[in-house]
Amino acid sequence: MGLLVDGVWQEDVSRTTDGHFIRPTTRFRSFVTAGGNAGPTGESGFAAERGRYHLYISLACPWAHRTLIFRTLKKLDDAISLSVTRPLYGKTGWEFGTEPGSTADTVNGKATLVEIYLLADPHYSGRVSVPVLWDKKRRTIVNNESAEIIRMLNSAFDAFTDAKTDYYPIALRAEIDRINDLVYANVNNGVYRAGFATTQAAYEEAARGVFAVLDRLEETLSRQRYLAGRQITEADWRLFTTLIRFDTVYYSHFKCNLQRIADYPNLWNYLRDLYQVPGIAETVSIDQIKRHYYGSQRQVNPTGIVPIGPRIDFTAPHDRGRFA
Repeated sequence: MGLLVDGVWQEDVSRTTDGHFIRPTTRFRSFVTAGGNAGPTGESGFAAERGRYHLYISLACPWAHRTLIFRTLKKLDDAISLSVTRPLYGKTGWEFGTEPGSTADTVNGKATLVEIYLLADPHYSGRVSVPVLWDKKRRTIVNNESAEIIRMLNSAFDAFTDAKTDYYPIALRAEIDRINDLVYANVNNGVYRAGFATTQAAYEEAARGVFAVLDRLEETLSRQRYLAGRQITEADWRLFTTLIRFDTVYYSHFKCNLQRIADYPNLWNYLRDLYQVPGIAETVSIDQIKRHYYGSQRQVNPTGIVPIGPRIDFTAPHDRGRFA
């Protein structure tokens, strides 16, 4: 898939160096805060207001999925509107549509996400990725970094919701950050580093790293219900969006096939525990996940054939209550 260079779409631009997949950095990094102050490292501030912001996502994308989960958990449906792309890429990547599970762009009336990026910056250079947090008032992209958007959804809009759970509590921030760093590098992004590697050495390095950390997480979850202890936090939801896709696509499509998540007793029960949190199942579309990965990522799956399986029951009882 290509990218924009000075506002012009270019095809087939490599994302690997010496066979290693390199994830590009996100560029829009402003913050929404309750009072409109600047973000944590001085980024320009946007004030939280009901109805001002719009979230562009794909149900297939794990990074975008994080933001949908936080919009759901924090009960912000009435405060932040939503558009969902089609699962299959078009000529310039993500497109909007009205097929089941997808929506039109109800804010800007555009057909593609490329057009949204060019509205924000006609000379934008970089990948056209989801999620995107859009400001209807200033008509620009506030942020396209999922890790930062979920922090905004966690706290900035508390005046507009009765869901007050804090998923990044002060007392646990150091531990959450430590877990996030480990999980992002080796699991969240590790599966992509394995799947998009173009040499055997780069693939094996990434894939073995995925399972080394999954083994560590399995051991952690043998002692406590959640990654940071007794309390469910941001760290759990960041891991969840990779785990829910693992046995369906990463195991086969990305060749991360030493073990399934279903083969890890604690991780498998933990995954079902998170899936069964009220509202979360509705954020998961296995159909769109499979169609996107197998149907759009032709550099990995040239035929575009989407497999019919596997059968996975995320609603089966779990045993995590033993830590209550």
